[in-house]
Amino acid sequence: MAPLLDIQGLRVSFFTRRGEVRALDGVDLGLGAGEVVGLVGESGSGKSVTAAAILRLLRPPGRIVGGRILLDGADLLALPEPAMREVRGRQVAMIFQSPRASLDPVMRVGQHLLTVLKERRGAAGPEARRAAEALLAQVRLPEPASLMAAYPHQLSGGMCQRVMIATALACRPRLLLADEPTTGLDVTIQHEILGLLRELTATTGMAQLLISHDMGVVGEACDRVAVMYAGHVVESAPTAALFEAPQHPYTIGLLACRPRLDADGPLSAIPGTIPDLLARPGGCPFAPRCPRARDVCQEVRPPLASAGADHAVACHFPGPA
Repeated sequence: MAPLLDIQGLRVSFFTRRGEVRALDGVDLGLGAGEVVGLVGESGSGKSVTAAAILRLLRPPGRIVGGRILLDGADLLALPEPAMREVRGRQVAMIFQSPRASLDPVMRVGQHLLTVLKERRGAAGPEARRAAEALLAQVRLPEPASLMAAYPHQLSGGMCQRVMIATALACRPRLLLADEPTTGLDVTIQHEILGLLRELTATTGMAQLLISHDMGVVGEACDRVAVMYAGHVVESAPTAALFEAPQHPYTIGLLACRPRLDADGPLSAIPGTIPDLLARPGGCPFAPRCPRARDVCQEVRPPLASAGADHAVACHFPGPA
């Protein structure tokens, strides 16, 4: 089956006074209906820029300079802005990592939902109120009728995030972009939110792109994981395969950095930092930090190539640790 979302060779640059920052430099990624795909990597790897590009919400000096973003075969980059406004919310929705910052502090919970239902589904009056309360119940918030009158500051962080999820679901999107949706929440609430998102994906059939820097989060919540580094997808595989037999040295390094209850001593770390995207190194961008790097790695960028069933890796010398 063709993927619901198919990103091909996506390139995004930020044109600054210092020069062109190539934030995404040929991203390839696909999601099927009903699938949860994790996009994971260090801060600055291009994860949130990818989500903004899908919605065409990049702000100057950022600009999409190449590639295609196909949603059910239609190229979103070719749509005029009025048509793209219809895609946002109706077909593609997004939830953010700071729910309190995303909710208007002077609007009640019910107003947030009723506004979306009116503008996107044409619902009003008692019908809209019933739909709003049903959405709050769907995300397992208690006493939806009473909660409609609450302000964001009266809710916990986890409750605010559930309101944001309900708002995103109001238009019945086919694709949900979740950008670090559990940041700032305690571990128990994180687990509840991830479970809720996975359940909603299964019951509605929508696809979900879960953006995170936390390998534990994507390991718990995702069917498949794409690992991003310096604007590239360097490895993509089903979650179990990626965790059991990672092929790219960067993926191996990320997994080694996970906290473990049975580990003694300090946490592991990947030496070095992500390269300056104003002056990208030739060849593989991970080569300056890679323990396997050889001369060819400094000169030739490896393509994302098959490493087994539904497993792809961009490395000249792939393999387990």
